[in-house]
Amino acid sequence: MTEEEHTTQADEATRSAQAAQAEQAADRERSEARGAELRSELAATDARRAEEQTAKAHRAVEEATQREEKLRSKEQQAHEKAEAAEREADRERAEADEAARRQRDTAERAPGRPASSVSGSNVVSPGIGSSTDPDAAASASGGGASRPAAFAAGGVTTGSDRPEVLIGAAFAGAFVVARILKRLVD
Repeated sequence: MTEEEHTTQADEATRSAQAAQAEQAADRERSEARGAELRSELAATDARRAEEQTAKAHRAVEEATQREEKLRSKEQQAHEKAEAAEREADRERAEADEAARRQRDTAERAPGRPASSVSGSNVVSPGIGSSTDPDAAASASGGGASRPAAFAAGGVTTGSDRPEVLIGAAFAGAFVVARILKRLVD
């Protein structure tokens, strides 16, 4: 082998090694570029996620603000309603005081009539007239004994005079009807 061939082979091996090194460097650069590209996409995804979370938080704040406004409106309406009820109560109290004052004045002006200490003592019953229910008239006249007094005195009472008997009868009747309906349905 001549020196020239040896040089040529050495040059060729060097060029081949340099080409392999250049290819490896290019592969490394491509890998680093792809890694940088993936990191860029990941950062963009993180940025979008942060934007979405910010928008979600903003919507939540808006909804909370709207809810707060609704609750404040309800609170205001409740306060207005309470104030109106208080004004109504004050008006009613004033009317009652005025009516009591008028009643006292009327009682003071009535000659020979002592002032009453009981409220409503000047109210009279409607009386007994031709259109009054006979039972009510008998009861108002005080002529008969009341049923509990008659029972205590040893009188005879019927089952319809005692409410517990009526309730028991109603229960028993409902039970019997339920049993009959059950037999019809089965």
